[in-house]
Amino acid sequence: MLFCLMNELNETTAHQWIYKSEPIRVLVTGAAGQIAYSLLYSIGNGSVFGKDQPIILVLLDITPMMGVLDGVLMELQDCALPLLTDVIATDKEEVAFKDLDVAILVGSMPRREGMERKDLLKANVKIFKSQGAALDKYAKKSVKVIVVGNPANTNCLTASKSAPSIPKENFSCLTRLDHNRAKAQIALKLGVTANDVKNVIIWGNHSSTQYPDVNHAKVKLQGKEVGVYEALKDDSWLKGEFVTTVQQRGAAVIKARKLSSAMSAAKAICDHVRDIWFGTPEGEFVSMGVISDGNSYGVPDDLLYSFPVVIKNKTWKFVEGLPINDFSREKMDLTAKELTEEKETAFEFLSSA
Repeated sequence: MLFCLMNELNETTAHQWIYKSEPIRVLVTGAAGQIAYSLLYSIGNGSVFGKDQPIILVLLDITPMMGVLDGVLMELQDCALPLLTDVIATDKEEVAFKDLDVAILVGSMPRREGMERKDLLKANVKIFKSQGAALDKYAKKSVKVIVVGNPANTNCLTASKSAPSIPKENFSCLTRLDHNRAKAQIALKLGVTANDVKNVIIWGNHSSTQYPDVNHAKVKLQGKEVGVYEALKDDSWLKGEFVTTVQQRGAAVIKARKLSSAMSAAKAICDHVRDIWFGTPEGEFVSMGVISDGNSYGVPDDLLYSFPVVIKNKTWKFVEGLPINDFSREKMDLTAKELTEEKETAFEFLSSA
């Protein structure tokens, strides 16, 4: 009898330990799509928010995708993940955006053959204006919003403008995939693991104008940290093939796989959100598309631009004081120009959307 009682107590204690935190509400949009399919298990198994953080997972997609979404919901149930206290699948924004702690906006209108970038911006302005308004109306004011759907920077800016009661610093867009790609290319070239490379930077737009910069990056070789330029001694590769490989990696994946990046995109989303939640490691910075207001790098205000940031207490700060050479300046200005033009086009549609 005593043994049974002890067993029950132990089980109760274990249960209380797992659920010592209140559940957080996490939304993933485009939840029937392939990026979400690679992402949802990692969120549910504790890889992103920690092994003792229960989660209410909210899945949003468009009405025609609800049948597929039901299949995703069944699979999540069948994973029997102890941290998932509830999974809600919906096509209604008022349900999806209610009381959110985190919103991961993956769904967007993809670019179709023959579609001009302007057409793409117009379709997405409509989506992200509506989702921004829903965040403003239903979500917590402390919600962290991560935009993945392309064109990610301008979609993120659109959502932020449409949610005036939520601090614009709470909005960020994903350039971590490009950051990870840059790390991986350096690691491959030097025959080390990606973990041995740190402080690469993606400046600007998540597009082919982005600038992957390794002037401030470090690599661990034989237990000693050295600058990447010093380690590689290959200026022409770093300014040429390296830059274009990272800029065009997404297109290369589509060409090879006949589908866009999903596994690597999901991993990058996990990295991005985990760093927002737990902070960046001491001595390391990461790339993130954030509002450019008050930056010291000559990037115009009111753009959603990728910078090097450090994060502490769920708050990001620009990494200040990095010297910028002429080559970098030119590349940074070029991608800022593209973002300014995108913003102007999007805002024409925003007023009429």
